[in-house]
Amino acid sequence: MLLGVHCSVSGGLHTAFEEAEKLGIDTFQMFTRNQRQWTPKPLSADEINDFRTAFGKSKVKIIFSHASYLVNLATSDPKLRHLSVENMTSEVERCHQLGLAFTVVHPGALKGQSEEEGISRIADAVKEILSATPGSSVKILFETTAGQGTSVGWKFEHLRAMLDKTGTTRCGVCFDTCHAFAAGYDIRTRSIFDDTITKFDKIIGLSNLHAVHLNDSKGDFASRKDRHEHIGKGKIGKDAFRYVMNTFINLPKVLETPKDENWDEVNLGALRGLLKR
Repeated sequence: MLLGVHCSVSGGLHTAFEEAEKLGIDTFQMFTRNQRQWTPKPLSADEINDFRTAFGKSKVKIIFSHASYLVNLATSDPKLRHLSVENMTSEVERCHQLGLAFTVVHPGALKGQSEEEGISRIADAVKEILSATPGSSVKILFETTAGQGTSVGWKFEHLRAMLDKTGTTRCGVCFDTCHAFAAGYDIRTRSIFDDTITKFDKIIGLSNLHAVHLNDSKGDFASRKDRHEHIGKGKIGKDAFRYVMNTFINLPKVLETPKDENWDEVNLGALRGLLKR
């Protein structure tokens, strides 16, 4: 099914597998570091060994990370660019050490630049990161964004341009249902969902899609607001997730919905019930 959640690593990276086992999931997303720090301490040999041992014993098939929210690969500020490139290079290295398939990143914010300038800066930064990690197969996935503020990546054309300018198979895309909906890509009915996915394939290419974030939306369609809601409780509605679950069976799909009370169990149950047997 390749269905999971963003797992907590409180208590150590390997503890994510305890949550995964409890939830009965076969894929998950995680943070490999403190998201509030630019330069975390390197992973120790024990941390890597504990994680890889737990991975080998688990039923989990694919794991990926979410890069730091501090990162802005589109920035024109030299200091912020240096920190962002350094942070992402470290993230790719950590994923490689842990055996993770890829890392998902929000492409960045323009802050006074044109879309073309920002996208070129993103591509240049990513090429530098990949050049610094030549022995790794870890992919960098650009996440579809909601388009809040000056963020880039909310148009399919933005993502296509990023892929073209990086020119490597070590880049791809992560489709976030809430973000796409908020950006103006509707998925609420079967025909509209099919139209949106056809547009995605025509512009970006489904071969470049490697992961899906499953989030309903508190914000309205085309609101450009990034506000996640529980499955079927937001403005997208449950039907859209039926289409997603049965269209992207072979892609890892993870929830990023609020984790209060037992909502992970509730949301996973709702999604499992939508999968055709």
